[in-house]
Amino acid sequence: MKSKDFVQELNGLTTAEMLNKEKELKDQLFNLRFQLATGQLENTASLKQVRKDIARVKTVLRQQEINK
Repeated sequence: MKSKDFVQELNGLTTAEMLNKEKELKDQLFNLRFQLATGQLENTASLKQVRKDIARVKTVLRQQEINK
């Protein structure tokens, strides 16, 4: 259910806000990868979740671009 909620949240954002959200998620992914490399990451599933969230943001951005 989280993915539907996340997409509904994205649909309410402007393009600039979504680009900012994408940047934040990419920064978060970088930090998670760094933690994984240093052995500090406890929940490896968070890597997959953040990658999927980035893909969702990109998908909604592309859908808005096509609809314009």
